[in-house]
Amino acid sequence: MKKSIILIVFLAITWSLSSQSIKKYNIANTGCYAYMFCDPGTFSLEKSPDSSEVYTAQCNMDSVEYDIIVVKLNSGIEDLNAAEDVVIAYMNHLKSVFNVNKSAGYGKGSRLNNDEKTRGILDYWEDTTGNQIKIKGWTNGKLIAVLAVSSKADINENKANLFLDGIRFP
Repeated sequence: MKKSIILIVFLAITWSLSSQSIKKYNIANTGCYAYMFCDPGTFSLEKSPDSSEVYTAQCNMDSVEYDIIVVKLNSGIEDLNAAEDVVIAYMNHLKSVFNVNKSAGYGKGSRLNNDEKTRGILDYWEDTTGNQIKIKGWTNGKLIAVLAVSSKADINENKANLFLDGIRFP
């Protein structure tokens, strides 16, 4: 009897973890990849006004939406403080795309995977329909990545952070 209960508990835990496992996904031909809880499918490609390549994808899991945008900059930015300002400007632009009506304010100082050659910006938003959005922008001066998690319910911070910090530059 004890073996059956242990087996059932083990299978339940395994099923629970596997249904929410994080997997690595390549982001088109950018050389980047991201760790995500759901399959983003094929990334869409558009050109920005300055001819930078903009790759986008999203997926949904358990009433949570995961968005990812990667911009392969046409002209790199050597000064990482200036690159950080470009990320902020881009995130300001995204506020209208996401229909944001509330913002906590940008937090600076993040480093992707402790890499001093990266900069990260964090913010918490709310859109006009009441969705809670946690968003993070990253740059290394050659690429910009913006990842967002949104949900009507409270966002699971641990899962959100795994995704938001799960981008990798080449």
